[in-house]
Amino acid sequence: MDLSFRQGVFYVAIAATAWGTGGAVAAELYDVGNIGPVSVSFWRFLTGLGLLLTAHLVRRARRPHTAVSLHATFLANKRRLLITGFGLAVYQTAYFAAVQQAGLSVATVVTLGSGPVLVSVGARLLLGERAGAAGAAAVASSVVGLVLLMGGADGSTGPAPSLGIGYALLSAAGYASVTLLGRASGRKSSGGAFESTVTGFAVGTVGLLPLALLEGLLPEMEQAVSTVALIGYLGAIPAALAYTLFFAGLSVVRASTASVVALVEPLTAAVIGIAVFGERLNALVGTGTVLLMGAVLFLVIGEGQGRAPARETPEAEAGCGRGDAPTYPARSTKD
Repeated sequence: MDLSFRQGVFYVAIAATAWGTGGAVAAELYDVGNIGPVSVSFWRFLTGLGLLLTAHLVRRARRPHTAVSLHATFLANKRRLLITGFGLAVYQTAYFAAVQQAGLSVATVVTLGSGPVLVSVGARLLLGERAGAAGAAAVASSVVGLVLLMGGADGSTGPAPSLGIGYALLSAAGYASVTLLGRASGRKSSGGAFESTVTGFAVGTVGLLPLALLEGLLPEMEQAVSTVALIGYLGAIPAALAYTLFFAGLSVVRASTASVVALVEPLTAAVIGIAVFGERLNALVGTGTVLLMGAVLFLVIGEGQGRAPARETPEAEAGCGRGDAPTYPARSTKD
């Protein structure tokens, strides 16, 4: 299915909203299941992989002649999918560790605050995406907004804030790598976003298994229903659904723009922090929220206007038909 730019942005925003719930669910799972961040991440990956494989089998049964082979997708993009899978594992595990050590709000805003900067630099150096003055201003606005959001959190700090922030920065590096590779894959790889997500999750699950065994794989089952429900939610919503939508959106949205749109995640986490965990937020959050959403809208409108000339050419339309990103006049030949 070919996506428009607006649909791509919508997909990324939905994915980010789902991610914003993941940290809170993981924090609850620490208490209910008494397991560490690596094991939480492993169960999330394993559950998500099971759901994705089930969906793949259903798709193949309904459309046997058009379904894309997972094996063929992996062989055609082996190196990229291996890096993506391990990047997903690092990103999510480090984020869960940051939540455990620094609290939900701090972990989320540090991860997502540094993420757009890393993505913008990487997109310029590796993908030739030129954000320009408007893009740089939007990223700066988003970072300031996140700093204000973090400063407005009261009582959200965990037992080891410095260690947690270190984990959050590691998570941001993994997030940036996955975003950049997802953007490159959306334009150049064989197979669709769904198939790439499935294979990436398979790689991440295998990579996490030995570390989860060392940490303690099995959760306590004193509250079996709650434990299974929490793991199921992590695998279904902020994993299987969110990443399928995210990688699909990256096929038509710039990596730097997607990283800023994904700032919906810390806003979601902040709301959950207030409603569920009793975190108190002061007036700084209002300003931070305005800056964040302003950055998102500015980039979305700016890129949407910038894409119009490219779509007038037959070459650009042909690219869209293949699921590739249309050509941007301001970009280098790397596109």
